[in-house]
Amino acid sequence: MKHEINTEIRIEATKEEVWDLLIDFEKYKEWNPFIERIEGDQQVGGKLFVRLGGMSFRPKVKTNVQQQEFSWLGRFIVPGLFDGNHIFILKENPDNSVTFIQKERFSGILVPLKKKWLSREVKLQFEAMNKALKSRVESNKGSN
Repeated sequence: MKHEINTEIRIEATKEEVWDLLIDFEKYKEWNPFIERIEGDQQVGGKLFVRLGGMSFRPKVKTNVQQQEFSWLGRFIVPGLFDGNHIFILKENPDNSVTFIQKERFSGILVPLKKKWLSREVKLQFEAMNKALKSRVESNKGSN
């Protein structure tokens, strides 16, 4: 079974400004209401430590394309039980703003049991992070 959550928000900033905050894991605790802690090797194949919603896991970095995309694959206990491919994408708009896309593709035998929770609660957390990222980046622009 598979399930996907997609969220996006328009940010009045450059891709560089959004990217710089997005990959500055040390600052997440200052602004991010969803991801409580994240650290580790950001290179493709590197391992991260992520804490969110009271749970911790060690996903593997799948993509890291400067100012475009960062993703990881996390697994619950064993592959195929409950896997999540979490993706951040930056798209530049014609007016020099950025569309920030946060999505996750879930797969595994436990997904049907968690589908409603994912669609409701997890999506709300993604949206809260998106709004906080927008607020932080746009307020930083005014202080430069």
